[in-house]
Amino acid sequence: MPLLARMLASPLSVDIRRGAVDNLSSLLHERYISTTGRVLVAVYGLLALAATGRSILQISEYFDRAPVPYILSAVAAVIYLVATIGLARGDRASVRLATIALSVELIGVLVVGTVSTIRPEAFPDKTVWSHFGEGYGFVPLLLPLVGLWWIRRTARASAASVAEVAQSAD
Repeated sequence: MPLLARMLASPLSVDIRRGAVDNLSSLLHERYISTTGRVLVAVYGLLALAATGRSILQISEYFDRAPVPYILSAVAAVIYLVATIGLARGDRASVRLATIALSVELIGVLVVGTVSTIRPEAFPDKTVWSHFGEGYGFVPLLLPLVGLWWIRRTARASAASVAEVAQSAD
């Protein structure tokens, strides 16, 4: 049986362990998350909710119309959720996971956007990433770029402050 047929036959499930987002609001109020970071986490959280709702509706009501695009919407929702949690938590492993999620998101938006533009019949209904996120005001195209820039900027600032502390200790 082809891989795609096996994927379509199995139900979609997202397993979020208890407590994964329990401290989200307190993390957002910590000083080490800048205003830009808070806005980024909030926008990713909003996109996670929007993409989750859209994919649930599309998969439950219209799955036979275009299964692959609807599965891609569900994948986008999971990626947005992972990015939200990774960016909000801010520890080294979470930021690394968020970086991977943002990179996969950017590649997904570019690939799906290109395919949906070249072959619009493959995407009969809009999805989160189709036409480069046009249905979401192109936010899915711009957001991973902003997120990767922010991660890089804060990593440089952290490295500079660590070097400053080490230099003052000498």
